[in-house]
Amino acid sequence: MKIALIGYGKMGKTIERIAKERGHEIVSVIDVDNLDDFESAAFKSADVAIEFTIPSVAVSNYRRAFAAGVAVVSGTTGWQDELPSIKKEIEVGEKTLFWSSNFSIGVNIFMAVNKQLAAIMNKFPSYNVEMTEVHHTQKLDAPSGTAITLAEGILENLDRKTTWVKETESKPNEIAIKSIREGVVPGIHTIRYDSNVDFIEIRHELKNRESLALGAVVAAEFTAGKKGFLGMKDLFNF
Repeated sequence: MKIALIGYGKMGKTIERIAKERGHEIVSVIDVDNLDDFESAAFKSADVAIEFTIPSVAVSNYRRAFAAGVAVVSGTTGWQDELPSIKKEIEVGEKTLFWSSNFSIGVNIFMAVNKQLAAIMNKFPSYNVEMTEVHHTQKLDAPSGTAITLAEGILENLDRKTTWVKETESKPNEIAIKSIREGVVPGIHTIRYDSNVDFIEIRHELKNRESLALGAVVAAEFTAGKKGFLGMKDLFNF
């Protein structure tokens, strides 16, 4: 498979290595200094482009890849306010975007466990739920996209909670998400249900970027030749 990379930081380089180890060819690498390459023959030859950049340029990257006729797999978060319009563009233009807030297989198992736990805790109103997420200092969005996805999973299954808020809840219907940025932490997400007598806690911690990069390449393998807006639920059928 021919893969283009959009974004060539630490994550892009790790994806490049893993893609080559799995027998794929990197035909184009686009970063901030060669954006004109979206229009190059090399980029247009790609079966899939894998995009890991920053929130302010992600949507523009998708549109430029779509214009070149290239499907996109993206793990950039912090742009989701534009998700409804992007989904509409994908539907109308028959484009392809596989997006996930986290490509780690372990995180997606954790997300499934999170939903199941919330459904169980729906019967026990004495427990309040909150979340803490920790990432490296270079991560720009807070809360993390993964934390927001986890919160949405709780909201789907816990009737007494209807929204999430940053840092501190002020109303009983809110889930507080506390964000910490320190060191080079790849990602830690902790969900805690607390009562007057005990607490229940689930936690996922990434050891390195390998899991994310591998998941992105597996997603690219799945996405090639498909149309529409796709996600990890399509890949793993959780």
